[in-house]
Amino acid sequence: MVRATIVGGTGYTGVELLRLLLGHPGVEIVAVTSRAEAGTALADTFPNLRGRCSLVFTDPGNIPDCDVVFFATPNGTAMAQAPGLLDRGMRIIDLAADFRLRQVAEWEHWYRQPHACPELLAEAVYGLPELNRDRIRGARIVANPGCYPTAVALGFLPLVEARLLQPESLVADAKSGVTGAGRRRELGNMFSEVSDSFKAYAVGGHRHLPEIRQLLAGVAGAAVDLVFVPHLVPMLRGIHATLHARLRSDETDLQALFEARYRSEPFVDVLPADSHPDTRSVRGSNTCRIAVHRPPGAGRVVVLSVIDNLVKGAAGQAVQNMNLMFGLEESAGLSALALLP
Repeated sequence: MVRATIVGGTGYTGVELLRLLLGHPGVEIVAVTSRAEAGTALADTFPNLRGRCSLVFTDPGNIPDCDVVFFATPNGTAMAQAPGLLDRGMRIIDLAADFRLRQVAEWEHWYRQPHACPELLAEAVYGLPELNRDRIRGARIVANPGCYPTAVALGFLPLVEARLLQPESLVADAKSGVTGAGRRRELGNMFSEVSDSFKAYAVGGHRHLPEIRQLLAGVAGAAVDLVFVPHLVPMLRGIHATLHARLRSDETDLQALFEARYRSEPFVDVLPADSHPDTRSVRGSNTCRIAVHRPPGAGRVVVLSVIDNLVKGAAGQAVQNMNLMFGLEESAGLSALALLP
C-alpha cells in the first residue's frame, strides 16, 4: 500500500486528487494539508467526501512520513520543501511548475522569483508517461506537466518524432474551461464575467509556452518554433487544442502513424479518420482523445486533441505517474468512464 500526502488540498487539483486516490485500491492517504483550513474536516469543505473521508486538514509544515508527497500548490511551494522531503526518503510529484523547466534562468524569467533548489532541476523527470515512462519509474521527483502542454504535446508528438513537420510552422490554438485558472477569487473567473463570452489571453507569452517548446525540441533534437494562443471558454472542465503545422511531405499516412504511435497507450484514444472529438467525451476521465486531419491541397496537418484539464491535465496524470513510480498497474484508480451528459 502506497502511503500518500497531498499538500494543498483545497484547490481544484487537490480535491480531484482526493477523488481519485480515495478510489485507488493501492493507496492510503495519510494527510491532506491546508494552511488556511488546518483543523477543519475535509468533508466540511467538500461535501462530496461525506462518508468517504474522515481526514482533517493539517498544517503543511507537518508532513508525516510517507512514500509520496503530491504538491497541488501554487508555483514556488514544492521547491521550498523538496530537499527536506527527499532527505527523509520520500518521493515527490509536483503538479505546479517548480521542476518543469530545465534552465534556471528561463524558469526565473517566466515565474518571476528565484528558484529555491536549482540543483534538483536536472534530476526531476518530466511526467508525461507517453514520452518518459521508463524514467518516471525510477524518479525521485516528477514534474507533472501542465494541462495545455499535455494536450498540445500528445497531439504533436507522433509528427515531431517522425520529423514530418516544418519546425517553424507550429501553431497551437487551445481553449480551456475556467477551472484551469484555479480556485482563486478573481473578477475574471466569476460566472457573470465568463458566461456567454469567449476570449484569448496571454497571447504575448503564456507560462506554458517554454514548457511546450522545451518538450517538443527535446523530441525533435532541435529548436521548434511555436505560436501558442490560449483561450478561456465558459465551461468548467476541459481543454480543446487545435494544432496546425506545415508538412515536409504529403506521402505519409497520418492516420496510420497516430494509430501505431498510441496503440499501446492506455490513456490516448486515436479516433477514426474524419472525427471531431469534443471535451465532454473526456470529462472526468484520464483520457486524451485525438483526431488527425489533412486539409485538402494545403500541405498542412490539423490535429484535434481534447483532455479534462483537471484529470489528464493534472490530478489523473499525477496518479498515473505515481502508479509507474511504485510499480502499480498504470491504470489503477483511473478506469472511470467520462461523465455524460
